[in-house]
Amino acid sequence: MAKVTKDPNEMSFLDHLEELRWHLIRSIGAIIIVATVAFVMKDFIFGIIFGPKNLDFPTYRFFCNIATFFGITSDFCGDELPFTIQSRLMAGQFSAHIWTSIWSGFIISFPYVLWELWRFISPGLHANERKYSRGFIFAASTLFFIGVLFGYYVVAPLSINFLGTYQVSDVVNNEIDLGSYIGTVRASVIACGIMFELPIIIFFLTKIGLVTPEILKKYRKIALVVVLIVAAVITPPDVTSQIIVAIPVLVLYQISIYISKLVLKREAKREKALKNAK
Repeated sequence: MAKVTKDPNEMSFLDHLEELRWHLIRSIGAIIIVATVAFVMKDFIFGIIFGPKNLDFPTYRFFCNIATFFGITSDFCGDELPFTIQSRLMAGQFSAHIWTSIWSGFIISFPYVLWELWRFISPGLHANERKYSRGFIFAASTLFFIGVLFGYYVVAPLSINFLGTYQVSDVVNNEIDLGSYIGTVRASVIACGIMFELPIIIFFLTKIGLVTPEILKKYRKIALVVVLIVAAVITPPDVTSQIIVAIPVLVLYQISIYISKLVLKREAKREKALKNAK
C-alpha cells in the first residue's frame, strides 16, 4: 500500500513522529548500504586510514620541504614513523573493520542524511524560506567534506606524527593499539567535519531568532577562547598545530557573522514587502 503524505498543517504530534521515524529508517538504511560496500572494500578504506602512518604522506612531504628550505631538522622528514600498530584483542581487527565501515558509511552518506532531514523540516517552512534555503544540502555537504579533508590531511597527520614519535624515555617503545590509532583518525575527521558546519548552524540560529550579528561580534573573544580550547583537544599539545586548526575555524566564524547579517537583511526586505502589499 502506498504511503500517503499528509498536510503538515493537519498532522498531529504522533503523525510527525511517524514521519520522522521513516526519515530515520531511510537514513540508517543508506548508511548500512554504504557501510556494506565499505566493508567489502576493506583494502581501499584501510589504505586511506593508514595513509598518515607513512612519512610519504602529502602533509609530511609538505612540511618536510618547508623545513628543508629553511635548513631546519624536522620529524616530518625520514623513512618511517617510529611506532607500530598492534591489535591486542581476539576480535580487535574484526571489530575495527565493522566500526570503520559504519563510520565510513555515515561520512559518505552524509548528503543523503541531510536530504532526509531537509525533507522532514522543509514542509514547516514558508515558500520563500524554502527558496532561500534551496542550496542547504549542497552547502552543508560541501562544508562537511572540506572539514573531513582538513581533518584527514592536517589534523590527523599532525596528531599521529606528534603522538606517535613522543617518548618519555628510550626504554619505552610506542606500540599503538589498532583501536586507538583509528580512533585518533576518526575523531580528527568527524570533529573537523562538524566544526566546518558552523556557518550553516549560524544560518538556522539566525532564522529562528536566537542569534544576531551583534551577539556574534559581542562574544567574538569568547568564541576565540572556545575555538582554541577545541583546537587543543583535537590536536597535539603544541602551539603550531593549534594555530593551524584554529585559523580556518575563526575564518568560518567571521563568515558566519556575514551570513547572519545577510539573513536579517533578507528578513527585513520580506517584512517590508509584506507591509507594502497590505
